[in-house]
Amino acid sequence: MSPFEPLIMTAEHPLEIDCQSTAAELKHGDVLLLDCRQPEEYATAKIAGATLIPMGELPQRLTELDEHRQRRVIIHCHHGGRSLRVAHWLREQGFPHAQSMAGGIDQWSQEIDPSVPRY
Repeated sequence: MSPFEPLIMTAEHPLEIDCQSTAAELKHGDVLLLDCRQPEEYATAKIAGATLIPMGELPQRLTELDEHRQRRVIIHCHHGGRSLRVAHWLREQGFPHAQSMAGGIDQWSQEIDPSVPRY
């Protein structure tokens, strides 16, 4: 079983955030945008300013995020499935403001920045 299971919603903050709200947070908020996709996916399409740490590497690289524990961390992937699992897992690791960007980079490309390639 993956360390990113099971999926449980918490009431404190919504576990998911939409692309429009993410874009607003990136403009005005103190937020880390975390890309949990694979390096090949990141090479194909990326959101400016995102930090790449693939989902499978997070358990070993968690200390890289320590300074962000009390910040909002918005995680994205391709369509939102992996990022939802990562957001839940990060909350369990002491990141209470972790959220998944619903729809992933694919929806971001459609709603926010059409210059980001779809794949």
